[in-house]
Amino acid sequence: MQDFSTLLIGGIPLIAVIFGLIEFLKVFGLKGRILTILSLLLGFALAIAYKLTLGLPVDYAGWMAVIFFGLAIGLTTSGIYDFLDDRFPKLKG
Repeated sequence: MQDFSTLLIGGIPLIAVIFGLIEFLKVFGLKGRILTILSLLLGFALAIAYKLTLGLPVDYAGWMAVIFFGLAIGLTTSGIYDFLDDRFPKLKG
């Protein structure tokens, strides 16, 4: 049985950090699909790094939980980024 509290405790701040990094990358002129891909990859990599700070898995099930956590965060961040980017007008400043 998996403990999903790490998704809420570590995942929510992690998502905020990834959004911040994506906004930072926009300053360098990146836009469109490349930001969606970077959001997915950053989410995946940082989520796995976070899970590994809690300890190395010792079995196959543990490694699968780490990979699925990474996919969940990566897909969530890229999905939310795309959703918000498509639905809200761009602010000019």
